[in-house]
Amino acid sequence: MSIKPRPKIVDLSEVEPNVRRGGDLRAMLTPATVGSTSGFMGVAIVQPGDRIGEHYHPYSEEFVYVVCGQLEVDLDDEPHTLRPEQGLMIPAHMRHRFRNVGNVEARIVFHLGPLAPRPQLGHVDTEETEIIGAAAVLTEPAAAGAAHDRGQVRS
Repeated sequence: MSIKPRPKIVDLSEVEPNVRRGGDLRAMLTPATVGSTSGFMGVAIVQPGDRIGEHYHPYSEEFVYVVCGQLEVDLDDEPHTLRPEQGLMIPAHMRHRFRNVGNVEARIVFHLGPLAPRPQLGHVDTEETEIIGAAAVLTEPAAAGAAHDRGQVRS
């Protein structure tokens, strides 16, 4: 006998902010919070001048929908403009970073799937970021490149 999954509503205020990579990342609907088995969904809140540091996902595609704000996303070092009501699919293994280039807060909804075999394997940072106020800035670019070359994974 299997247990039937039950729907669950999660409020943004219930999720602790993750600011380690820049921005305010909130993984809302995850295996841990709702028992999802095929992926997870969240919201990223990025203040003007802030960014989410470059990274990639070795097991998952990432789907992004821009709710508000003006963003630029670098996809394998190529910049692209993202505006509200636009969606983006980022293939697995593609390096990407999001930058708020506007004057107002930006919000994006993201979904990644399929899940990595273990959560700590799902995200690989390719640059270090240091959080200063509301802005994430690049630190130690040589070390970041070395981490990427080694395939270093950080959660």
